[in-house]
Amino acid sequence: MSGLSIKKQGGFTLLELLIVIVIIGILALLIIPNITSAPKKARDTQRKTDITTVRKGLEEYFVNNNVYPAALADLQSGSAPIMKTVPGDPKNVAPFTYVYTPANSNTTYTLTACLENDQDNSANTLAAVAPCTTRSFQVVNGN
Repeated sequence: MSGLSIKKQGGFTLLELLIVIVIIGILALLIIPNITSAPKKARDTQRKTDITTVRKGLEEYFVNNNVYPAALADLQSGSAPIMKTVPGDPKNVAPFTYVYTPANSNTTYTLTACLENDQDNSANTLAAVAPCTTRSFQVVNGN
């Protein structure tokens, strides 16, 4: 025998590498949708908070005037404005705007915001209501 010794070289086999790649791929498929939907959910939460704030302003206006305003801008005007500023949608591009619709000689109203998260099933969340193409958050007053 000659004095040569054969050493086994360390490393990964092709099969081991493929298994690791598949596992990383599966984890990415599970994690990425949650990461990308987080900003949408945050904007939807802001929309719901804004609608609730505007609703309180509308109710205060009603207490003072016995009618709801003809437009949301009326909450900011007058000698004693109800709201310093009326909040706007975080995106503020169609269809993502707040829609205020007074009715019955300004004694009732509907306030609508379009949501980005189609899976939202919380209170006051409906299927698409015009002008929304996705789910809607709607507050209806029926005095």
